Formats: sequence, structure tokens, C-alpha cells
Amino acid sequence: MQSSIGNAKSSDQVNSFQSVPDLEKSMYMAIDGYPCVRLLNLSGEIGCSNPGRANIVAPVTRFKTANKLAEPSALLVSTDQFEDLFARHETGKRTTAAKQTNVPMKMRLSNDADFSRHVVGVLVESGSQLPNGLKGFSPDKKFPQSEFAPYQSGNFEWNPSGSGLMWKAYNFPVFLLSNSSTLALQEVALKNEKRKKSYTVDVADFDLVMQTTKSGTQDSGSCLREQTCLPLGGYSVWSALPPIIVSSSKKAKPMIMTVASMDAASFFRDKSVGADSPISGLISLLAVVDALSRVDGLGDLDKQLVFAVFTGEAWGYLGSRRFLLELDQHSDAVSGLDSALIEMESATNQTLSALKDALGSLKTQSIKISRASKSNPGLPPSSLMSFLKKNAEISGVVLEDFDVAFTNKFYHSHLDDLSNINSSAIVAAASVVARSLYILASEKKEINNSVMNTININASLVEELLGCLLSCEPGLTCELVNRYIAPSTSCPSHYVGVVLGEPSSQPYPGNVGDVPRFVWNFLADKTAMPSKNTSSACPKGCCGNGEIGVKTETDGKGVCVISTTRYVPAYSTRLKYESDTWEVLPHNSSDTMGAADPVWTESNWDTIRLRVYTVQDTRFDSWILLFGITVTVLSYIIIVISKAFITKALKRD
Repeated sequence: MQSSIGNAKSSDQVNSFQSVPDLEKSMYMAIDGYPCVRLLNLSGEIGCSNPGRANIVAPVTRFKTANKLAEPSALLVSTDQFEDLFARHETGKRTTAAKQTNVPMKMRLSNDADFSRHVVGVLVESGSQLPNGLKGFSPDKKFPQSEFAPYQSGNFEWNPSGSGLMWKAYNFPVFLLSNSSTLALQEVALKNEKRKKSYTVDVADFDLVMQTTKSGTQDSGSCLREQTCLPLGGYSVWSALPPIIVSSSKKAKPMIMTVASMDAASFFRDKSVGADSPISGLISLLAVVDALSRVDGLGDLDKQLVFAVFTGEAWGYLGSRRFLLELDQHSDAVSGLDSALIEMESATNQTLSALKDALGSLKTQSIKISRASKSNPGLPPSSLMSFLKKNAEISGVVLEDFDVAFTNKFYHSHLDDLSNINSSAIVAAASVVARSLYILASEKKEINNSVMNTININASLVEELLGCLLSCEPGLTCELVNRYIAPSTSCPSHYVGVVLGEPSSQPYPGNVGDVPRFVWNFLADKTAMPSKNTSSACPKGCCGNGEIGVKTETDGKGVCVISTTRYVPAYSTRLKYESDTWEVLPHNSSDTMGAADPVWTESNWDTIRLRVYTVQDTRFDSWILLFGITVTVLSYIIIVISKAFITKALKRD
């Protein structure tokens, strides 16, 4: 039985409710959080969902390593307890900053059947500071996406902190709480602990019902047929500096491609920040383009600079693999590019030499460049894997801040936030890359030191990008982003999302995420040549041949520029969109990575909601029922006895 308005102190307060929503607000406390949702592939499911069609309602209880649950409960856990609850470890000693204790560290949910039977929901606390003793947390695997590696060494641990939690399926809801909701739920749990003898209890109400669960479609093939899910994906962006004139009769130049990723992953869908991996690389690339755009004479260089920002890389390299397929098909999305122009002979040695020359021109001792350890099995997880799988002759270099293992202890975790990176390191890396690209594009020409000294990274731009792309304040409402687009939200999330509508090289803006739209406009603006149109500002559709309109969202008109900047759809190469439906294609032997492609999809849902309210304890209800039955029986007995007594007395009279 749900309690009435618990805090109403007078009839005046009750009468102040003007509508049903006002009444609901007084009864229910809405909780802000980030859900773990249900994802599917060709072989099954991962992620979280309510187990059936109904909401889950359970009292909020703090998780303690040694506790026993007497009833179905929603567990409130801290970040450092999260792996104690979920992750599979051997029983042993765990060292924290405070003390060393013997703690059973086996996965409670799989090794304690009685305990797991009573866990019906999990609420994960968040905070502005990391818990003491938390030295790393990564829900990804120890070798992320090892199935796509161009070498056989799946047991190598690039990510020592990896637990693999995000690749398992959980048939109960899991939410990461916001800072404010964490404080509220801590009070609720404490209140419940003090109410052990009370007749009321505060419960969490989880509405995380997935359509794939309701329909019983438990893999990507079936859910796409039944239209209860959508493919993971979105839109990558590439741009040429200077612009490529497709109609030009001049011989096409060899290409130098610089690649970064803009999507991150996390256990919690909308808390995929990815500050260190991969957004620091994205910010470096944008800063490099900005620096080189101010250099005169780039059109006279021997090689063409091309910058690509892929999305979907965390989910089977969707962006880079689709980009390569579009190249093979010579689609409009890659018009002006030719895979045959990507250099292959000794490009790696040339790149290393250029990096060292660039470093020498900076005259700094704070940056060091070295080859990776020979003990490494090969490339670390990166987009270059897609290119090498496609053509082993392609040469490339992966620039990282580690050697044999990730230095990022929070890889693909909600904790990989702004506090996990250093802006000066991003500026330093971008400085080396910008000058290296100029050296490589100049080929054998003697480098003019005066030109090299003009290639400098705008540190203020880097700081601004950090605030725009990695925090909620100012977030996507920052002046830089608003100069180009009208964002749909202020807090950036770098989760890849799902493909909306029919994939296109000229997509409807509403089907493209805020970050890809910003990246497209930024690159188009920075790599542009002045338009031949004397009136460059004009409504949509008025730009001339070879021109595109940037900043169209800000004032409805935009500016026409000459720029080779394009969207490329990013989704599985084993999917086909036709007649408003998605179809899974058989594996094509020419697609070397297709056999390992899981074909990731995300379940649809109606609403996702989490709220807390007060109910009467069921045990109290049972006592009330028992008391009512007892009173009824006693009343009946008294009536029967009284009736007999009165009847007997009347006969005597």
C-alpha cells in the first residue's frame, strides 16, 4: 500500500495542490541518473534491463561485502564497491590507502545464489572525487576488441585494469546516480536502516523495460526483423586541407591521413565521457587543423593532407571500416579520395623522422618520442587496425602516451573525465603532429624554418575545447560550439548512439549528433577557401558548385565556403538499409573484418525513469490483515454469545 503525502502538516498544504502532477511531485522523488541499457549482437545480449514487462520496486539498501539480504533489494554501492559486487576476482587480500584487510572479492552476483536472488536493482554513487584506494576501474576487456587485431595475441593485456563488466548481460536495472541524487539516495538508505522497526520503507522504482525483452528478440538479427532495436552508429567526418578540387585536371597528390576517434564507451550509456581515450586525441586533431589552416602555401606542397574523425570505433571499428567500404564503392561520401593514393612505401620511417625533426624545431626537453617496445605483439587497439586488415601494405604510425600498457586506468569508464587529462600534454602532442605533417607534406623540399616557427598550437583553443567537449559547464553551450551549431543539450556524451533514418552523405541534421555536427562545421570552416560568391551569407541551398554552407544552424542562413568536408555514415558493414528496415547481410569474404563483426544494436524503449517514494512495509500490511481478521472473528463470536445470552434471558422472562 502506497503511503499518502507524508510531509503534509496542514490542510492548507494539501489544498495547495492544483493538479495531479503537483500531487505526484509531492509523493515521488525523481532521481537523475545514467542507465546501463540493453545492447545486442548476433550471438546474444549485454547490458542491463528489467527482467520483464513491469517496473521493479524494491527498498533501497546499502551494499556491504559481508551482508545478507532478507528481501528483494535495490543496492546502493559506491564506485570502489562496484567491482566487489560485479567483477570476478580471486579471494585474497585487497590493499587500500587506509589498511589491508582480508576481503572476499569473488563476484557476489554469480557465486552467492541466495544473495543474487535478492538483488533486483543497483544504484551506483558518483562524486566529485575518486574514492581512496581506487587505483583503476575499466569495465572493458584487458585486450579491447582483440578479435579485430591483425595479429594473434589475444592474451596480451593492453588494459590491465580491464574487468570486462560491460560485456556481460544483467537482468536487473543498474543506474549511475548524479552527484545530487547520490546525496539523496544516501539519505534514503540511511533512513531505511533506522526504520527497521517502522511500518514504512523508502523504495526505488526502476522503469528500465526494454522492447527486446518484451518481445523476446534476444539477438541483433531477430530484433532488427521485429524492429525492436536500431544499429549502433552515426556519422564520421573527414576534411581535406587545402580543399580537393574534384573537377581539376591536375594530377592527384599522394595523401597523408591523420585520424582520430570521437566516440567513447562506458558501462553507463550517457556517461561515456572518454576524456583521455579518445577525446584528447580529437582535441589534438582539431588544434592541429586550426594551426595548419593559418599557414600560407599549403596548396604548393607535394602531398595532400586529409583529416578523418571516426565514430563507432569502440564498437567494432564501425567508422573506419565503413569509411574503407565507401572508398571501395567510390560513394559520394568520399568523393575526391582514392585509397590508392595513401602512401605505402617506407612511410613509417619517414613519419618517425618527421616527428623527430618537428620535435627538434620546438626546442623543448619536455617531449620525448620513441619507438614502442619490441615486446609488444603489435599495434595497440586503434583505427589503424582496420586499414591494415584491409591492406597489409599500408604504412602508419599510432601516437600514444604509453608503451606496453595503457596509462589510462579508467579506459572506457565513466571516471575517464576532465580530471584524467592534462591540457599542456595535448598542446605538446598537437605541436609535434602539426609540424610533422608539414614536413611530410613538403616531402624532399628544404623546410623553411621561418614557416615552421609560424606553426603553433593555440593553447586557448585547446582549453576552450576541453570545457566544451568534456564538461557540462559550459559544455556544448560554450561560445565556440554555439558559433557553429545549435546543440540539443549542454552536457556532452560521446556514446556512439544509433543510426536514425536512412544513412546518407548529406544527412538530415536532426539525425546527426551534436559533436559530429560541431566537428563537421569546425573542419569545414578551418579548411575552407574563400567563396567565389560575393554574398557568402545565404539561405540553405544557395551555395554554388563545390561550396558548402557552414554555421547554418546559428542564424538559418550560414556562410558559403569552398571546402572538402563530408559526412560518412558509420555502421556495420554487414548491414543494409532498404525499405525502411535493416537487414543483416551474409559474411562477405572480401570484408576481412566482417567475420568478427558482432553487428551491435541497441534495444528500443518507451521511457527510462527512476524515482523513489515511501510505501508501507508488507509485513505491516500482513499484521493489519491478521489484526482485522482477528477482530472480525472475535466480533462474530461475541455477537453469537451475546445473541444466545439474550435469547436465554428472554425465555426466562
